[in-house]
Amino acid sequence: MLDAALIHQCADPSLKPDIVEQFIAKAGSQDPLTISVRSGSRVVLVPKPETPEEALALIRDNIGRNTVRVGVTQYPAGVGIVEAGQLKPEMVEPCENIRMGTALFAKVFRIVLKWYGNPTANEVLPQVMNDAVIAWQTGYFEGVAVFRAEDPGEAKPAKPIQDAPYDGEEDVDPRGNLNETEVVPATAGSDPNKASIRIDLTGIGGRP
Repeated sequence: MLDAALIHQCADPSLKPDIVEQFIAKAGSQDPLTISVRSGSRVVLVPKPETPEEALALIRDNIGRNTVRVGVTQYPAGVGIVEAGQLKPEMVEPCENIRMGTALFAKVFRIVLKWYGNPTANEVLPQVMNDAVIAWQTGYFEGVAVFRAEDPGEAKPAKPIQDAPYDGEEDVDPRGNLNETEVVPATAGSDPNKASIRIDLTGIGGRP
């Protein structure tokens, strides 16, 4: 379990601590040296790094041809990187990884929140959080490449309003789990914004 003080110290201030904790629990890792590599929807088996230097070497070996996620927040290593030489060693340092990851997730969260009409009702926010996590994992939300998309700005419901009226659908279908992915050794290239796992949100009301 991550130290709450570390989260408070390092996480993006635009996200409430409980949202950061949910984000890391659902999409991140407790091990700051965790490197996940995918080719499309397929997991690429890689050796577990034991040191930050080994982790960076593994990232450099795969970036540009596979999707690489790094550290506590499983940050998408390819975002903003043109070549492997631009990688920073701080990417695998816990506090810096949390800082980078939560800042990027905050943007993803705001994109999803805006699509929902910036709701404040407690009943809606868990669905927003769930969709934001899926968008983080896939790189897409409603056809938008969320890591490259423009930040809509800090939307207002950072704090849920108790007993606020909810104007959406009375019942929202529960979101199913993502399909299990095939584990194979792969060499095909992919972009962190072109993950093949997609989620159909057409059943969740209309666009705001």
